[in-house]
Amino acid sequence: MNPKKTNGTAGRTATNKAKPWQLLLFSFNNGATNVYYVITVNYIAYYANGVLGLVVIFATSMVTVMRIFDAFTDPPIGMLIDKTSGRFGKFRPYMVLGNVMMAISAVLMYFGTRAIPSSTMGLRYGLFTLIYMVYVVGYTFQTSCTRSGQTCITNDPKQRPLFTIFNTVASLLGMGLTQVIAVMIGGKYGYGSEKFFDVVIPIAIVLSMILTALAVVGIWKKDCPENYGVGGNDTEKVNLKQCISILKENHELQMLVVAGAGTKLGFAVATNASVACMLYASMMGDYNGLFLPFYIIGYVASVPFFIMNARTSQKKGQKASLQRFTRIALVLYLGVLALIFFWQPGNPQTVLSFKNINLYTIAFIFFYCIGYGAYYSTADMVIPMTADCSDYETYRTGNYMPGIIGTLFSLVDKLVSSLSSTIVGLAITVVGLSTLPDSNTPYLPGMKVLVIILFCVIPMLAWIATLWSMKRYSLSGERMKEIQAVNAARKDAIAEGMSMKDALERFKNIEEVPDEYR
Repeated sequence: MNPKKTNGTAGRTATNKAKPWQLLLFSFNNGATNVYYVITVNYIAYYANGVLGLVVIFATSMVTVMRIFDAFTDPPIGMLIDKTSGRFGKFRPYMVLGNVMMAISAVLMYFGTRAIPSSTMGLRYGLFTLIYMVYVVGYTFQTSCTRSGQTCITNDPKQRPLFTIFNTVASLLGMGLTQVIAVMIGGKYGYGSEKFFDVVIPIAIVLSMILTALAVVGIWKKDCPENYGVGGNDTEKVNLKQCISILKENHELQMLVVAGAGTKLGFAVATNASVACMLYASMMGDYNGLFLPFYIIGYVASVPFFIMNARTSQKKGQKASLQRFTRIALVLYLGVLALIFFWQPGNPQTVLSFKNINLYTIAFIFFYCIGYGAYYSTADMVIPMTADCSDYETYRTGNYMPGIIGTLFSLVDKLVSSLSSTIVGLAITVVGLSTLPDSNTPYLPGMKVLVIILFCVIPMLAWIATLWSMKRYSLSGERMKEIQAVNAARKDAIAEGMSMKDALERFKNIEEVPDEYR
């Protein structure tokens, strides 16, 4: 059999390419979930502690507990996605369902729990936890589609890196805008005040809904059986045993998990609101005048890196790009660490200030903002790389399981990153704080060491782990082209009557694939 390749990007044999606007709009699904991610990771502990009066160790550890619960909801939901193939597609129903669940639970969690009298604190603890669990399930429904949905949007190795750029735009509209609004409102009213949540939560809900609607439009025409793996309409029968087998045998997924989970943990710790308060307020004495400018400069500095990142990814593959810019971030953060190490309380020469700019501030801008820009340009690269791992699983076994691959990645990723709030919570108790630090918290002995560890050392260790894992990750740009060619040849053969087993045997590597597929 020598199956012939058909013409057109929508044909069953051709490379599945997306229009740029489809890639852009679908990336807003990640922006929609990141709106809630920012609020949850950075501010929900402030609400639990400052508004509801729940003890600080419960407020911070609950983020960890729920992140773990979130992780274990991933595989069942991934199985559900993989088994779904209805008139509304495989991914769209869960994007909408997840967002609606988060919106309803956010209203109940941030407003409904306040109605519970303080005299019945046990009820506050219980309902807060229960609603939080519902919110987590909704979050998992929607965020699972970000990774798995990419497999049907495009399988072109040159297009997938573009998702990283488009995702930045989505993050600026979602996570970035939410963070800016939160900083402005928090600086005025305090992160632990009712007024803060009265303003921020409604904005977040509406913003996330708008981004979700745009994402649904983006994936609408691509979310169809002809773009589901090599077997067309067939849905996969997946069980827990098979999930364990995939995680055990898919070496590329293992290495990507190490890179993604470690980096997520480092990023979540370093950007935690409590860490920012200790650095910019307690140490430098000007939270309102420092945090937002550095946040904006960091974003601006990332723009040229995103452009270079995309070009490197398209020429040499996403693996090469991730390695290059992670190294840059690691080197520059050595300078950030050194600057914080030499900071001295009360010494005007070691104080960050945009009002009276000194050499210390200029050096910090250089090392931190360029380092952050290099890192941030790679922060979401693991998302399109997860799609590569899904295509690799299809190449390895013939199975199309984007839901399972994406959620298995999320399982380990969330288990590791769930430690971020607990790490920060335990760290601040070391310096004697009984409440989370805010823009008015004074400097206490030991804070400098905590900031060095939380702001610099933990992210740097995560980047070292990323570089180690990428050395052992084989899905380079050239390798992905070969995998897509083999998968395309198999798909045509199956469409023309060959069995899955025979197709896997007939086309094992690029040398056995007809020239028109290469």
